Amino acid sequence: MLQYFYHERIRKSVAIFGTMFNNIYVLRKDSSGKVISQVKVPLSYAPKAKYLERIRENPDLERDTRVAIKLPRMSFEITSFTYNAERKLPKMNAYDKNLSTTSNTKRNKFFSPAPYDIAFQLNIFAKTQDDALQMVEQIIPYFNPHYTITMKPFTTLASDIKEDVPITLTSVNFADDFEGSLEQRRTIIYTLDFTMLANFYGPINDHSIIRKTTTDVYNQILGDSSDPQLSQYTIEPNPLNLAPPSGDSHFGFTETIKENFDSA
Repeated sequence: MLQYFYHERIRKSVAIFGTMFNNIYVLRKDSSGKVISQVKVPLSYAPKAKYLERIRENPDLERDTRVAIKLPRMSFEITSFTYNAERKLPKMNAYDKNLSTTSNTKRNKFFSPAPYDIAFQLNIFAKTQDDALQMVEQIIPYFNPHYTITMKPFTTLASDIKEDVPITLTSVNFADDFEGSLEQRRTIIYTLDFTMLANFYGPINDHSIIRKTTTDVYNQILGDSSDPQLSQYTIEPNPLNLAPPSGDSHFGFTETIKENFDSA
């Protein structure tokens, strides 16, 4: 029943999501408004809890003997997969395409995908509110409320097929993780939740190309094999041996009608 296939859909989704936020910068200015430094914010795939623990490795700034994570920084992760029945298509809808450039006897077929919503969480860590706000304001204007990217759902045979994938910003939450004395490290956290509307395709299978159809016409008397045959209608493509890419182009048909069968 099950066969091996791997379209790398989840891996591609993670890579594309992360790529959207790998050019976020924070500018530092002096009292006169002059830019004194520009910091590119690091981004990595990691759980929020793991980053908070690493940030807290050195909470005491007076005895700075251990290495802690430098801020600002961003992390993201997948939080859930949810089936979306509203985007469901008839499961037996088949997509038929000649994906080979060498074979003129086979075509490739795959069925409607399973629609799933992938929930991503992007976490912004900063030590000042201004740093955090700079990062947030470089992100949210692009999601109104969604941002659409184009990706290739397949890796090999159907690599020329593309589809649009909407990513929606569903919420923005803020937390100021500051407890204890003034010497302890302050961490400002913005959490942005996103939903990616993804489609998961099954295997791509081969099937033979129909190159000849034959219809037999009978004079129905008893409704069984004893009824006399009146004619035979045959259709074949012309030319017969079409090869890609002309196999998906215009071509004619050869029709053959055979009559006067022996009714005995």
